[in-house]
Formats: sequence, C-alpha cells, structure tokens
Amino acid sequence: MNQSNIKSQTLKGFRDFLPSDMYIRNYVKNTLISLFETSGFQPLETPALEYTSVLKGKYSNETDDKLGYFFKDNGDREIGLRYDLTVPTSKVLAIYNNQISLPFRRYQIQPVWRAENTQKGRYREFVQCDIDIFGTNSPIADAEIVSVIYQGVQKLGFKNAIIKINSRTVLSSILSQSGIDERQNTVLQSLDKLDKIGENGVKDELISKGLPNDQIDQLFKYIKQAQPDENLKQVLNLLNSFGIPQTAFVFDPTLVRGCDYYTGTIFEVAVTEPKIGAIGGGGRYDNLVSTLGGPQIPAVGFSFGFERVVDVIQELNLLPKENKSTINILVANLGSETQKEILELTNRLRQENISSIIYPDNDKLGKQIKYALSIDIPYLAIIGTNEAKNDQIMLKNLNTTDQKLVDFEELVKIIK
Repeated sequence: MNQSNIKSQTLKGFRDFLPSDMYIRNYVKNTLISLFETSGFQPLETPALEYTSVLKGKYSNETDDKLGYFFKDNGDREIGLRYDLTVPTSKVLAIYNNQISLPFRRYQIQPVWRAENTQKGRYREFVQCDIDIFGTNSPIADAEIVSVIYQGVQKLGFKNAIIKINSRTVLSSILSQSGIDERQNTVLQSLDKLDKIGENGVKDELISKGLPNDQIDQLFKYIKQAQPDENLKQVLNLLNSFGIPQTAFVFDPTLVRGCDYYTGTIFEVAVTEPKIGAIGGGGRYDNLVSTLGGPQIPAVGFSFGFERVVDVIQELNLLPKENKSTINILVANLGSETQKEILELTNRLRQENISSIIYPDNDKLGKQIKYALSIDIPYLAIIGTNEAKNDQIMLKNLNTTDQKLVDFEELVKIIK
C-alpha cells in the first residue's frame, strides 16, 4: 500500500482528546477519585479483554447479540472487550475472595466498549466510573451509595440533578399483580424505554411482543399505585441521615435499569438541562459473583456516566478556571546570553512543584507571549542581561498585562 494515500481518520464512535478536552476529563476524574477515597473506596483495575464466558449472559440478549465486541484471538480463544466494569469486578471477587476482606469497597475508572449506534452522549469507547460495596445486605450500604451519588453531582456543580430510586422487587411485584409471570425480563426491557418512547410507545412494543391489552392496562394501573417495599423504605429513610435533601431524590416505580443482574434497589441520576438523559445508574446485585463461580457475595454499586458528565460540564461551562491549564509559567527565551539563567530558573520552579516550561527558540517576545496565551499560561518570566546581573526576574501577568521585577522567593509567593 502506498502510505501517502492513507487518509488519517478516527473510527466512528471513538475519539481523540486534545489537551483542552483532557483538562475537563482530568478535572472530573480527579474530583470523583477524591470523593471516592474520602468515602473509603479502594482502587481496582481489570483487563480490557475477558473470556466470552465471563461476559455473556450477564446483561441482556440484546447486549450479547448486538452490543458486545466478541471475537477469537490468535490462540483461538473466545474473548470479548469488557462491556462494563461490574462483571469484571465480580470475576475478581470470584477468583480472589480468599484475599479480599469483606465488606470490600472498590472504585474503578477505566474504558469500556459497546457497539452502539453513536449519538450525542453515546460512544463505542467510553470511560466508566464505578463504586461498589461487596459483602453486605445492609440497607446502609445502599443508602451510602446514594449519598456518594448526591455528593458527586454537588461537587461537579450539577444543581439540577435528580436521583431516581426503585427496586427490582417492587417491579417484580407489579408484574406478578399484572399476571405477568413469564418473560418478565423482556417486559422490563420495554418498560425501561418509557423515558425515550413514552407510555404509548411502550404499550405498542408490548403488544408486538404478544402481551394482551388487558394485561398491559393492568401493568400501568399497578405502576401508578406502586409504593416502596419494606427494604426500600429503610433505604429511603436513611438518606436524610446522610444529609440528602428530600428534593434531591424521588421514588420512581417505572425505573428499570437495563442489566438482568440487578436483584434489589436500583437508582439512576439525571440532569434536567441539557437534555442528555441519565448521567449514571446502578443498583443491588446479590447473585452476580456466584454466577461467575465464586461464593454468594451480595453487592451494591453505581456507575457515573463519565462521558455524559464531561459533556454536561462543557455545555454548561462548569469547569473552574484554575483547571483550564496545568502550566503556571512560561520562561521566555532571549538568547544564549541568559540561557544558563533561564534553565536554572525553570529547574528551581519545578523543585517548588510549580509547573513551568521554557520557550525553546529565541523568537520575538510577542510570539512567545502569543504562544503562552494560546495554551492558557497565566505568567511569563523574563530574564534579560540586566535581570541576570541583579539576580532578578521580570514577571508578567498575562491576564492583566501587569509586570514587576521580583526575586525568586517573591515570584514563588505570587504564583503559588
């Protein structure tokens, strides 16, 4: 192939992230890591590839047939790219349960892959941001997960976020009351689309699946009458003690969550603006570890939709100004006469943990300033021959254009 004829392009559903994007992504990641670690969660990572037997049969038939990336590797093994982080972590519990103390509180921030139809907020490679508590059935654990969700959206500046809470046992009761004892998962998959296609759309889809009209009417009747069960009442009653205002959450009997492995409490968080859908979801899954060959370990967890969180921050301009650049100062290059001094200054700044770079070429000062402004560097340090003789630095604030002669100690005080 003639290399000159190659057209450089990025795969559909995959993205390149320039520094301006990475400032936002790192801000979100660091904000959430700080929250998770303050809340006592420990870091974990798992491989991108897993055996197909680990991944299949844990989500839904649609996932296995249409959304998963499954293939054979060079050793003719059936493998796939991870679809989420919950199943791989449950695999870890199945393998290493003798080495992990329960309850086990973990957080994990890594990319996952889904063969999605791409649209705003939906990609084929994206980062998930999970927290889980393994090894307890206590409603305190469920309430604590909701507490971390609430704190997360507050720390990120999402003032209009609402947490929807339901339970798979409540849904199961609704289905049983409606006479739907078989094919419950397929009915739930349709009900999960209520926000997207509305009540009439769900009813049409259920009719297409063979449900009679009277049964569908019964289903929506019991949904409208539904109340939290005893376990969910306990969870909801604990939220006030975690400092979560009543206005921040709502019981929603139509909330389903798509994965088949949920067994109890389920929750989802969304913002009213922009119209981007859920920015995270999760719930209780008490049987997943045992289905992967491990012991019966109850679990509850949540995943922040990292990409959608980033999109909301961009759209609403919620990134704090101090996070727009990690470089504090550019050291100007005025030629060979003061080269030694600018190299020494840069080294001393870095020793003080001040992010700094040297402009590598002896270009016009205006060009160097233009470069600094283009990547949001707030300060410029200039050492000419006079400054070098007097062991001084001309410090220019590029935001205000003010400048003053300072010694090194004063420069450090100003920048820090």
